[in-house]
Amino acid sequence: MRNESSSAAELIVRCLEREGVEVVFGIPGEENIRLTNALDRSAIRYVLTRHEQAASFMAEMYGRVTGRAGVVSATLGPGAINLQLGVADAMTNSTPLVAISAQVGKDRNYKESHQFVDLVSMFAPITKWSGSVPGADAIPEVFRRAFKTAETERPGAVYVAVPEDVDAGPAGEELKPLPRNVVHAEAPAPNQIERAVAVLREAKNPIVLAGHGAARNGASAELTKFAETLGLPVATTFHGKGVIADDHPNAIGTIGFMRRDYANFGFESADVIIAVGYELQEFDPKRINPDGDKSIIHVHRFPAEVDAHYSVDVGIIADIGASLDALGSALADGARPPAPSTTATMLREELARGEQDDRFPLAPQRVVADTRAALGREDVVLVDTGALKMWMARLYPTYAPNTCLISNGLSTMGFALPGALAVHLAQPERKVLAAVGDGSFLMHSQEIETAVREDIPLTVLVWEDNGYGLIEWKMDMETGEHSNVAFTNPDIVTYAASFGATGHRIGSAEELLPTLRSALDEPGVSIIACPVDYRENLRLIERLGHLDATL
Repeated sequence: MRNESSSAAELIVRCLEREGVEVVFGIPGEENIRLTNALDRSAIRYVLTRHEQAASFMAEMYGRVTGRAGVVSATLGPGAINLQLGVADAMTNSTPLVAISAQVGKDRNYKESHQFVDLVSMFAPITKWSGSVPGADAIPEVFRRAFKTAETERPGAVYVAVPEDVDAGPAGEELKPLPRNVVHAEAPAPNQIERAVAVLREAKNPIVLAGHGAARNGASAELTKFAETLGLPVATTFHGKGVIADDHPNAIGTIGFMRRDYANFGFESADVIIAVGYELQEFDPKRINPDGDKSIIHVHRFPAEVDAHYSVDVGIIADIGASLDALGSALADGARPPAPSTTATMLREELARGEQDDRFPLAPQRVVADTRAALGREDVVLVDTGALKMWMARLYPTYAPNTCLISNGLSTMGFALPGALAVHLAQPERKVLAAVGDGSFLMHSQEIETAVREDIPLTVLVWEDNGYGLIEWKMDMETGEHSNVAFTNPDIVTYAASFGATGHRIGSAEELLPTLRSALDEPGVSIIACPVDYRENLRLIERLGHLDATL
């Protein structure tokens, strides 16, 4: 019998351990059984899921909240292909992820063969790097490259194929994992700071837009200090929510709603935009600079992408926190008090009205208010794609980065429920809530069984309207009618019980908050069905359309 400690599969696991991997999500197949068994003998936790796509979302959300590459594993062919949505979501959301799958042996990858597709080519367009392990000797270098590529700014997804004959083969005793090294950002260049200072000294109405990069790079304290020093209003993208606390006097809310919202007013009157960690896929720059006439200062760890509406006057390419400190220090003599934020006041008033709204089915504003009341400032809510995303993203007060998690680069449905399992494993000290529409709930509701079996606490709040609410909303806005968006749901209480979970059905507005609090305090798995009145969708559009930009 082969000494498994010298096998290629064991070497891969040692490489994962060297990278600090603590959990791998996935489903094994016959072509990677040795890797799966090697993981089982290691300190790495293997979480067996019910679908590879769900596993990829788990790895993505693990990477999102830790900043370290989440790892997902699958077999070849259909198993690997099922990973692609989560891989693409991680890539477009700038989240580090390493996807590993089996592949046919090298003796048959050049010809028509059972379960063979060119996986490396399939993953190439949706990853930073897609490659295959040519042999056991290359394993240390391939996996070090995979993690370094995934985690280095701009982070993203990486795919590695492990041929079956490599997985099953030996590895020389001399082969060792390569040491982990981290790329550190440089200090800002003095001439970049000087040029930005010159632009800001001439500015009459500067505004800050904080994006995902500011959250990823841990620049919350520096951003807040910078805004306070210069009295600047700060809006965030959906991915930047919480990088400045929403109850801070300089915070004016989140930008990214499908049409003009309160926070847009700050950009309509601005002459200079200080974009801090902003990435274009988060929000179309045309929406904040429609005429391309505003001066833009780009503060990030990598240069700006090219866009006619994002023509950068000054780029500060360095550590984001250090750049903001340097810029703030250079401009401290021109500090000014912040102007009162009408937009922040309007958001608070809208949420307060929702808190008192007792209608049933519940108003979206009431669901947002009760969700906020049930969670602490550092607790985490994952908000799935759908009509609820619009309500939560614009209205849910967020006080710390990566505590309101949204897919916005790809806007993928179905990530939140499986993703919540991974967030709990990464941050067990926090309460975690998956907020999902009933459209996305059934896409990965089978992972309730994973949570029960793996003893991972899970609370899911299902916004129930028996249809694809966001599509209906957009149809009604654009065409005045809608079609082919309605469906029926199972009895969610019974459905949850069939998995060994606890189901709840909200029957009145006053039931939601105590049910949420009780479910979040329970150690097991709870699924809450909450009927929602989405007639508020078009009413919101009407209200926003009547607002005056001079507010």
